[in-house]
Amino acid sequence: MKAIVNGKLITPGPNGEFRVEQDKVVIFQDRILEIIDKADFDKRGRNSFEEVYYAQGQYVSPGFINLHIHGCVGSDTMDCREMGLRRMTVFQASTGVTSMLPTTMTYDMPKIYEALSILRKAVSYKDGARILGANMEGPFISESHKGAQKASNIRKADFDLIKDYSDIIKLITIAPEELADGSDFITKCREAGIRVSLGHTSADYDCAINAINNQGATHITHLFNAMTGLHHRNPGVVGAALDSDAFCELITDNIHVAPGAQRIVHKVKGKERTVLITDSMRACGLGDGESELGGQKVFVTGQRAVLEDGTIAGSVLTMDKGIYNYAQNLHIPVWQAVECATRTPARAIGMEKELGSIEIGKMADFTVFDENVHVTITFCAGKEIFLE
Repeated sequence: MKAIVNGKLITPGPNGEFRVEQDKVVIFQDRILEIIDKADFDKRGRNSFEEVYYAQGQYVSPGFINLHIHGCVGSDTMDCREMGLRRMTVFQASTGVTSMLPTTMTYDMPKIYEALSILRKAVSYKDGARILGANMEGPFISESHKGAQKASNIRKADFDLIKDYSDIIKLITIAPEELADGSDFITKCREAGIRVSLGHTSADYDCAINAINNQGATHITHLFNAMTGLHHRNPGVVGAALDSDAFCELITDNIHVAPGAQRIVHKVKGKERTVLITDSMRACGLGDGESELGGQKVFVTGQRAVLEDGTIAGSVLTMDKGIYNYAQNLHIPVWQAVECATRTPARAIGMEKELGSIEIGKMADFTVFDENVHVTITFCAGKEIFLE
């Protein structure tokens, strides 16, 4: 058995709200075995445990979950290279991420199939953050809101095109207005265990709310970006997102979504329906310069990444920084912001019984960090995958 001591544990309280517990020790192997008082740990003695980690007064959080990430440190999901995916998982671990959904883009179907096939193998990787499956962003989107996606590869949604990969696809983005009349695409996805997200869409409010309330879409891809906005006479997809129970992704680099808009979303959706993501591209972790996304040139300056025409192209955000920004923007403690990167994304993909909170029986995924969300240790299934 292993133990983490001298930390401030972020755990669910009696009412389910995350709280900070002092003088508690978490005991684990690959799963969480016990949460005990420090006094009881002292009675057992250090020698009763295989390894003991001292958090030195830092937070001990559930491991972060990144549901939307294209790439980082020079690698991208669409490169279809195992070594690149391994590199991504190791870097993500250094930012506190213990589980992730590498995300495909709007390429031709053979290339997407290649990426999905590689991800089938990648779920067995053990060196960094756990790969849970794939997030498929396109090609079933709207050309009018394609963002950094390539228009020539956009296609009409057809479940037959993805049914052979339903085991690996956990989340898929579609433009609901592009569905054929009477389409059962969302229903078939739901039956196959694939969550459907609305994004890169020109849908109006009625179309979007119908997809959510009547067809079963559960998720909104990077809220505000690449979709119809909120207007008092035309509420759009943003209005439907705020007026429903859909989980809403937020890129909290303060470029994609202004702090004021983040506060509005928080007041409406709360921590229970807000999912922090990075949507990061291969340039993440590399600094300023020229990069690539979806076969198009991207130029990075600071936290801003744009195409040649100035279109915002993904991000270079890391999850630790995103959580810190969110806490600062909302004027809340970082331990409260953590829920939007742990339990909420786990719930959004139906894995809350396994991941997302420090509770007995769940996977031993932990991230240790300070008040500035500077990560010092990351564990995945009880294994140390990052140590500063």
